[in-house]
Amino acid sequence: MALLELDAIHFAYPGRAPVLRGASLTLRAGQRLSITGANGSGKSTLLGIAVGLLRPSAGRILAFGQARRREADFHEVRRRAGLVFQDPDDQLFCPTVAEDIAFGPLNLGKTRAEAMAIVDRVLARLDLTHLRDRVTYALSGGEKRLVTLATVLAMEPELLLLDEPTNALDEENAARLVGILRGLPQAILLVSHDAALRAQVAPDSLRLSEGRLVPAT
Repeated sequence: MALLELDAIHFAYPGRAPVLRGASLTLRAGQRLSITGANGSGKSTLLGIAVGLLRPSAGRILAFGQARRREADFHEVRRRAGLVFQDPDDQLFCPTVAEDIAFGPLNLGKTRAEAMAIVDRVLARLDLTHLRDRVTYALSGGEKRLVTLATVLAMEPELLLLDEPTNALDEENAARLVGILRGLPQAILLVSHDAALRAQVAPDSLRLSEGRLVPAT
């Protein structure tokens, strides 16, 4: 089954030339797909469109078997597809790491005790328990990057959308992240300039060029 289909997507930011001119992709259950392309080619824009944060001027979005058009249509998409932003500061806003990770489960109706159990389970899985009670804004860039992944995994998504996930990670933490991602069951749509990461995590590859997705060479 296709988890996500983007069909002939067009998009332009106000007052600027179109960045997407008919981009299309299909991501199936269990698939790991990466997107490459030059800076400014529209890769992050495409991820935002997939979860309804941006609206295309033309084209069709199908997620989890249903067409998605209105804001209300994307509420379910954001529960089932977790987007890890390129900049962790766009995603972390609670005072502590534990509160940031608990935020999603609490909004899904989990009790405080249930949410905290999820926090502890996810942190242990990622070997980040030592960060549990840290003040979020005081974390290093690499620590923030790993915590943003934890906030998304706490929602138990079926699909992960990752925007340059190794940004700000040193070699050791980048290797840890690769190991984590390779061990996850979710389908993955990965945007990354890191060729080694793409090869290890999402070997199926498309390139965004002149607003369209074409086979990567």
